[in-house]
Amino acid sequence: MRALITGATSGIGKSFAKQLSKRGWELILTGRNESVLLDMQKKLGNNTMIIPADLSDKNEVFKVYRFCKDKDVDLLINNAGYGIFGKFDETDLNDEIDMINVNITAVHILAKLFLRDFKKHNRGIIINVASSAGFMSGPLLSSYYASKNYVVRLSLAIAEELRRDKSNVGITVLCPGPVDTNFNNRAGVNFSVKPISPDYAAEYALKKAFAGQVIAIPELAMKASIFLNKFLPYRLSAAVVYNLQKAKKKDSPDSKAVTE
Repeated sequence: MRALITGATSGIGKSFAKQLSKRGWELILTGRNESVLLDMQKKLGNNTMIIPADLSDKNEVFKVYRFCKDKDVDLLINNAGYGIFGKFDETDLNDEIDMINVNITAVHILAKLFLRDFKKHNRGIIINVASSAGFMSGPLLSSYYASKNYVVRLSLAIAEELRRDKSNVGITVLCPGPVDTNFNNRAGVNFSVKPISPDYAAEYALKKAFAGQVIAIPELAMKASIFLNKFLPYRLSAAVVYNLQKAKKKDSPDSKAVTE
């Protein structure tokens, strides 16, 4: 069994790699930091391959797929992503386009190409790492929230298509709340609630994916929040999120939050 993990150099991606390696999976890891990938390869053993890539460049995304094409991948974990904090008219446009390319375009390309391969063999699993943000609008993190909405809705649509095809291919979308990664530190914000560990998030996602569950929301409180949000007027929901995000802001010149 072999898995491709994007954004594997830290956070949830790194936890996915460690847990799958312990279960005997062969791994293909990708991320931007080649030195970290090499260190992970050394620690995880001979069954680990690496391919450095910047997924904000779609040519690099296709490069990753070509690298994996003949390697019999059974599990795709679309984990790479980041967010940008700030008012929509003030955040850097080029940074946002790069973020959209990583959070949406790369996820879309890899999900489509691997899904085609998985359906040919009638087996395989895709895990798309989204966020509880994928069920809401997010003032001050508007592009990030919007990108995760895309990942959630795309995943749910694919799941329904697979169900109607009676396919053995599975798809799971992981939608955690705050996770103790570098996301908030790099964004210059504080956690508003206690975060879960990346190891727990990865373990929970794998459990749900192997059980054939489509949506994986690790925290009970976040499940309740997402459920209640369905009944709030959109303006009230957006106002609540705005106040939560504003309260988290630190004095930091760096507004980019990498979640790889």
